[in-house]
Amino acid sequence: MNLKNLSIVLIVLAFFSCKKDEPISLTSYVKPLIGTSGHGHTFPGATVPFGMVQLSPDTYNEGWDWCAGYHYSDNSIMGFSHTHLSGTGRGELLDVLMMPTTGAIQFEPGTRENPESGYRSRFSHKNEVAKAGYYSVMLDDYQIKAELTATQRAGFHRYTFGKDEKANLIIDMAHSFKTDSILNGTIKIINDTLIVGSHRSKGWGEGDEKYFAEHSVYFAARLSKPIRNASFFVDGKVIENVKEVQGISVKTNLIFDIAQNKQLLIKVGISGVDVDGAIKNVDAEIQNWDFDKAANAADNKWNEILKTFQVNDPNQANKETFYTAVYRSCVAPFTASDVDGRYMGFDHLAKQSSGFTMMTGLSLWDTFRAANPLYTIISPSKTTDIINSMLVQYDQYGLLPIWPLCNSETNCMIGYHSIPVIVDAYLKGIGGFDAEKAFEAMKKSAMQDDFDVQYLKKYNYIPRDLAPTISVAKTLEYAFDDYCIAMMAQKMGKTDDYNYFSKRGQAFKNLFDTSIGFMRGKDSKGVFRPDFDPYNAVNAHSDFIEGNSWQYTWFVPQDIQALIDGMGGKAGFVSKLDTLFSVSSKLDKDTPSDVSGLIGQYAHGNEPSHHVAYLFNYGDAPWKTQERIQQIMTTLYSNQPDGLCGNEDMGQMSAWYVFSAMGFYPVNPADGRYVFGTP
Repeated sequence: MNLKNLSIVLIVLAFFSCKKDEPISLTSYVKPLIGTSGHGHTFPGATVPFGMVQLSPDTYNEGWDWCAGYHYSDNSIMGFSHTHLSGTGRGELLDVLMMPTTGAIQFEPGTRENPESGYRSRFSHKNEVAKAGYYSVMLDDYQIKAELTATQRAGFHRYTFGKDEKANLIIDMAHSFKTDSILNGTIKIINDTLIVGSHRSKGWGEGDEKYFAEHSVYFAARLSKPIRNASFFVDGKVIENVKEVQGISVKTNLIFDIAQNKQLLIKVGISGVDVDGAIKNVDAEIQNWDFDKAANAADNKWNEILKTFQVNDPNQANKETFYTAVYRSCVAPFTASDVDGRYMGFDHLAKQSSGFTMMTGLSLWDTFRAANPLYTIISPSKTTDIINSMLVQYDQYGLLPIWPLCNSETNCMIGYHSIPVIVDAYLKGIGGFDAEKAFEAMKKSAMQDDFDVQYLKKYNYIPRDLAPTISVAKTLEYAFDDYCIAMMAQKMGKTDDYNYFSKRGQAFKNLFDTSIGFMRGKDSKGVFRPDFDPYNAVNAHSDFIEGNSWQYTWFVPQDIQALIDGMGGKAGFVSKLDTLFSVSSKLDKDTPSDVSGLIGQYAHGNEPSHHVAYLFNYGDAPWKTQERIQQIMTTLYSNQPDGLCGNEDMGQMSAWYVFSAMGFYPVNPADGRYVFGTP
């Protein structure tokens, strides 16, 4: 199905239509506080679609529920940093923190229990406003109203000081997520209205942990008022009467003459390349001191995305849930190239993009299922940017992305899910990238001798004795990706590749124990795991990751008929699905928190389950799909801060809702077909 026909289908199918002249400001329905409570891990601050900057408050920088730096349960703010992940299960970024204060200088943030022990400030949600592209809050301890907005590569701060006291601005380049290591930092005062700096950090984990990412961030801050005085705090020591410092832990306190009820505005550009890039970014994107104009521009950018959909529903809460889901779907991935096209390469050298915007923050294990297919519909050009960014990584890194962040590959999660993203776009006729090169990259990634692919090539499944954990999950996910390669090979007339990868696409059959109707670990001698427990979802002692066999057995989107046959036909298939939704929701005590949003053993809070409610259609029981989809949409989503039942996961949780609200879903996210649900 090509995109033109798909667009027509979208208009006819649901309560949505393309309407370019929608007069209503649809951003009024966006509630960025959704997902900031519970385990949603979202941030409430200011950003634009797919922006480099996510300017948002940080309330804490440690712990699983603070992966985005903010949790609704907190009542004090450390400051406002310029980069945030959206709904991930690992914490990172939180680069370039700024905090306005009054009175005595303090260089440490203090604790949540005792905010007055540092530069933190208490706040109340009653005085907090979060909109698309705008955030404001009253910092109660200082009587400062903080307002934030953003452009693609710059943040814009407006602070109104309510006290007639010494006005300070803290810039804390040592601030990061707690598991990160700051490798170095710099701050330099260029003149009394321009200050620049940088830091380099390593994150995702430390030491012998599997995942890590290293990145540098440079900033340039233009100030609306001149600096009267400055002091620095470098590696635990106060330094004065200098203009430039460097070290591991680097901070500064700037002092301004600002009368009561007057304002300090700050324009902050960031770059992954150098300070010059940060200066170019801020000067190109914020050319005056009109904060309201910048906030309106951010609002307009979001309206351009949102007006793709017109919702004919009188229920205000439903509109808020839906349009916020569209918003969240387009917060990530992030722009990585500067206004001049430069970006930092995976070889840690500055590169130049040509004809596309470099993107990063590709949470592909999550987003290949619904978020990336959604982009092919609402923003095909962004899909082209993403694929070209993937091919850049292939050129510089040797393999397609798994989970790239900034200019590092974290190798977080499993599969090589760049492949279905590329194939989906190619089969839908989205161009602007080198298809032959993309196929070469897909094939090389699938023929590597790492990540247990070497066992897949030998056995056509991954034996549990050779890969002691995650063997079944890897087999299933690799099999789908290999099927995708076969589909593109067929379209390109590559018969040998089609035949080879079609066979690998059937690897799941080697682990499907039809005698019990579950996917089950098998050793290299072909013996199924004897101590099989379909409820076991403990990563370290399981053949699955962030799930169990109840949840993973259904991940065969390329050949659902094989599941039906293996369960004794459609009646047995539907019965097994019914049981999935009705069995006990018990989980072992060491089950990862990602396994959430349970209805029976269906776990909507994590991605492996996302297509499963639609499978009733394949068993000729569409009313059961409709019943379950409505149940999920009405009980596991809402317009409240705890309105997500699990991690947002860089847009995937929300993209599921967007598709399901429209009444259809890409069960197979690479074949261009959509399965009906209920709008």
